Amino acid sequence: MDAYLDIETTGFIGGGSYPTVVGIAIDFPGDWSVEQLVGDEITPAAIEHVLEGVTTIYTFNGGSFDLPFLAWKPGVDLRRRFEHHDLMHISRRFGLRGGLKRIERALGIGRSDLPEMDGHDAVLLWRKYFNEGNTSALELLLEYNRADVENLHTLRNILQEQHNWRS
Repeated sequence: MDAYLDIETTGFIGGGSYPTVVGIAIDFPGDWSVEQLVGDEITPAAIEHVLEGVTTIYTFNGGSFDLPFLAWKPGVDLRRRFEHHDLMHISRRFGLRGGLKRIERALGIGRSDLPEMDGHDAVLLWRKYFNEGNTSALELLLEYNRADVENLHTLRNILQEQHNWRS
C-alpha cells in the first residue's frame, strides 16, 4: 500500500522548530483517504498508526527534509521502515526542475482555488493560528497541506504515464 507524505513546520531542522502538520494520503486499494495530524497530535505512535499497512512512502524533497525532520522531531524514523521514493529527484531525471508548485504548473496540475502559497506562508499561517487562535488560518494551512499530498499522487501518475517511470 502506498502513502503520500508532506509536513509543515515552524522552520528548518534545529533549534526550537517543530512540525505543525503531518499530511498523509493513503492509497488503499479502491479507497483514498487523507489524514492530517496537527500540533500536539504529531507523535510517533500517531504517525505509525496512520501508516499501518503502508509499504511505500512518496514525498517531494522528503529524503532531505520531511523524513529527516520527523526522525528528529517527534523522533520517528520512517526511512528505516518504509520504501521511499522522492518525487523531486525522479522529476529531475525527466527534466522537471524547481519546487513542487513550479512542477505542478508546468504539468497543468491544479490546486483548486487555493491562493499562491509556499512553505513560508505555511509558517505564517501556523503562527496566526497558534498565537491568535485564528481557525481560518489553520483551515487554509490544512487545505494547502492536503493539496500537497494529493498532488504528489497526481505527479506520480504523470511520471508513470508520460515518462514510463516505475517505482
